[in-house]
Amino acid sequence: MRFLAIVLLLLPLLPTPAYAAELPGGKANYVVTLGRLRADVRDNWVRLGTYQFATDGTVTARTYLWRQTAPAAREGTGTTPDLDSCSTVSGAVGHTRARHCEVLTAGGFRGSPPESRTGTFSVAGDVLNITWNFAQAWSEQWYLRPNADGTLVRLESKYNTFATYAYGYGSNAALATRRAMSTVQAFPGTLKQDLASWAKENVTTSNGQVFAHPAFRTCPTTTWCLTYAQPSSAGACQASGGCPNYGGGTATNDSSIQYYLVKVSSYDRRDTLWHWCTCLARERGEFCYTGNSHVKPLLQIIDDNGGFHGWVGAEASFYPSGSDPRYSDMLGVFRITDTR
Repeated sequence: MRFLAIVLLLLPLLPTPAYAAELPGGKANYVVTLGRLRADVRDNWVRLGTYQFATDGTVTARTYLWRQTAPAAREGTGTTPDLDSCSTVSGAVGHTRARHCEVLTAGGFRGSPPESRTGTFSVAGDVLNITWNFAQAWSEQWYLRPNADGTLVRLESKYNTFATYAYGYGSNAALATRRAMSTVQAFPGTLKQDLASWAKENVTTSNGQVFAHPAFRTCPTTTWCLTYAQPSSAGACQASGGCPNYGGGTATNDSSIQYYLVKVSSYDRRDTLWHWCTCLARERGEFCYTGNSHVKPLLQIIDDNGGFHGWVGAEASFYPSGSDPRYSDMLGVFRITDTR
């Protein structure tokens, strides 16, 4: 009995098993895009990155940040698509191949994410709660929406202290897992874009726009690159929209758009989308447009089985010149996916 009493006295001193937190939707690795986009102000920002959740209840974010208060110039990716097979040096109106230009992306996206922050999380029913260790109080709430077979979880923003728009997707695939551009081009599903964007002090949203990935050309040599010369556009690239001499509705009537989709890294989920109206280059007497092109960093959405489901992305297109450049910036957050 005396021995038993001693054992009972020692029991409180023994270590207790650590509590294992429930991973959000049972998934550890998420790709996310967030934006603080508000009309009539010019201090907007977008973030793109990853959230990694651990069973000890902690979460780590690694994000790229682009903001109007510190506009980043576009940078080259080092990739120029193959000549002839998927690009051309012809400036003819109606050419079926994209122009032979080095693909641009948002400044800083070729490097590592400049931001890293940690926080804690909890899951209550279908709601994920995150509290960040940040200079200011910052919390997020997301609804957890698993797909039909449970291999992918969609995050639907419920509340965010700072971001006004956000998208996210998670699985247990490693963040180093990605799919080749040949797989992207051959993806059999329908990819649709949902978007929130800021331009000229206005915020607009659109949903369900089909992304025409099958129309892109694969490149035999630069296999990590896809191109598409969209022949015309009903709404963009018009005489009334910045192309008074060459755009849609003029004698030249060139409302075509140059599209480029390029892998940025072989070791993580990074891709980038670059596009611009051909008539804007014509207006400047250029072959490759050096003005306010659309640069859109992307992160691939990958399910538990390594399957491709599109991207989350951010636009960080800062106007490169003029007396009032911030007025003409283009920022946005979006998803292009079959899982919506």
